[in-house]
Amino acid sequence: MLFASALRTYDKRSSWELSVANTSSAEKQNRQAQKHRIRNAHVLSTLRTSVRKFREAAASGDAAKTKQELAAAVRQIAKAASKGVIHKGQASRRISRLTKAAGQVGSPS
Repeated sequence: MLFASALRTYDKRSSWELSVANTSSAEKQNRQAQKHRIRNAHVLSTLRTSVRKFREAAASGDAAKTKQELAAAVRQIAKAASKGVIHKGQASRRISRLTKAAGQVGSPS
């Protein structure tokens, strides 16, 4: 697990736990929500980084590097959609736009 170290530092009396649960099931849901929030933040951060690397490669005009970064970005977007971090329609739209942008790298503007 990528976020295990973040969970180990969690303290039940932490100040970022805002809601006070009245039942054990509500307490469990709060714990699960915190785990999901950490995971989602990591997945989104990784996704943004891979898209940024793709855009940098596309801006440089290197077609081979752009193709490589496109594959990495598409993989991260698909992974985020499969985990439910982003909606599958949003994932499809992002992939489509990146693929279109990658196609315009080699052609003269």
